[in-house]
Amino acid sequence: MTAPGRGTTTDPVAAAASEVIGGPRGRYAARELPWMFTAAALSALAAIPAGFGIALRIPCLRTHWSGDGQFWNACYSDLPNAYRDGYLGAGLAAFLRGSEGAPTTGQPPLTGLLLTAVASLVPSAEREGTRIAWYFALWAVLLTLLLLAVIWLVASSSRRPWTAAHVALAPVVALVGFVSADLLGVALASAGMWAWGRRRPAAAGVLLGLAISARSYPVLILVAIGLLALRSGRLREFARTASHAVGTVLGVLGALWLLHPEAAVSAYQGWVAAGAGYGSPWLLPQLAGHPLPTWAVTALAVLGWVIAIIVGGVLALASARRPTLAEVSLVMVGIVLVTGKSFTVQSSLWLVPLIAWSLVQWRDHLIWAAAEAMNFVAVWLTIAAGKVPDRGLPNPWYAFFSMLRVIAVLWLVAMVWLQARERWGRSEPEPDDLAGPMADAEDRVIVRFT
Repeated sequence: MTAPGRGTTTDPVAAAASEVIGGPRGRYAARELPWMFTAAALSALAAIPAGFGIALRIPCLRTHWSGDGQFWNACYSDLPNAYRDGYLGAGLAAFLRGSEGAPTTGQPPLTGLLLTAVASLVPSAEREGTRIAWYFALWAVLLTLLLLAVIWLVASSSRRPWTAAHVALAPVVALVGFVSADLLGVALASAGMWAWGRRRPAAAGVLLGLAISARSYPVLILVAIGLLALRSGRLREFARTASHAVGTVLGVLGALWLLHPEAAVSAYQGWVAAGAGYGSPWLLPQLAGHPLPTWAVTALAVLGWVIAIIVGGVLALASARRPTLAEVSLVMVGIVLVTGKSFTVQSSLWLVPLIAWSLVQWRDHLIWAAAEAMNFVAVWLTIAAGKVPDRGLPNPWYAFFSMLRVIAVLWLVAMVWLQARERWGRSEPEPDDLAGPMADAEDRVIVRFT
């Protein structure tokens, strides 16, 4: 549900869900509760998807993520498998020494640093399985804290704090929140958007720079800020944000380069050398026996970024009324996801806070989440089919569920685009916060955005 308040009067799914607490809020009801109370309540509710996500990994905890059972049981996670592969077990000191044979993670610089830093906290134990379990447990705590941070950021910067329920109760978080360290980049990107909405351009730049050092997609959020700043005459503030972001990225990358050059660039070299991966539409020819050459896949992925920026520019600059930062960002991120070299199950986390800030209807959220869930199962069964073909999922069925997910993301993009377009013809004020002008005039504005 969205809230036991105004959101239940505009969202049919939320209105139906609110029946468990007495139905939608009436027109003569008291004012909304403070956003901090809402954030605290949603933080408690976040135990549901977080608990499910951890419980889903119990079969793998028992086997220490060994064997094919992690695919049959859909409990796979990159984190313990990375520790098992040996390049994290040496810890942060070995990672930073950068000597010959020093470990690399294949992850962006900040994510790689954190992966190895957490590995350094694992208690010593004779059994490898015990160390792996400790590593996953530490990451489970850290990822839960990052999830709570995103909830508080969304709740504190929206006219309707209960829209943070899209984060706290997101089915996608339950499925893939503990698959990888992607929540680090999501939390930092959300913090950068929050800082920009608070008119703190320098802080926004530093936070977005850290986010880009953890995941590449926040570059699109920075571009969205630039497009909207161009329209609203805030180019001087954007210049501060962009310069701080670039400086932060170069600082993180440069510091790691001095210590361990290979680790600093391994993620980007890996992306250039990679072909089509799971989730990408460019994998379909390979499933049919005619794989695309790597250069073609790279060109298509780059073209996807170009198209995303063009579409975002049209939405931000050519619309009659200004869209919100979250709307422009979601449109661009969605396009990049479905045109990339791979569309991993965990990268869907990138969309979750943007969905909340864009005030997406729960119906559309759940349609997308259903497609994500089907693809989540299909990926593991397809990988398992490589070991036991007669038990796994055939390639044609995987292609179906994979493309169903692509269509669902494009559906989200279309719904957000139409939502912004619907506002174009209305005689209401232009959006002044991350969540847009969808709330009633008497609602409290926590963060102003122009």
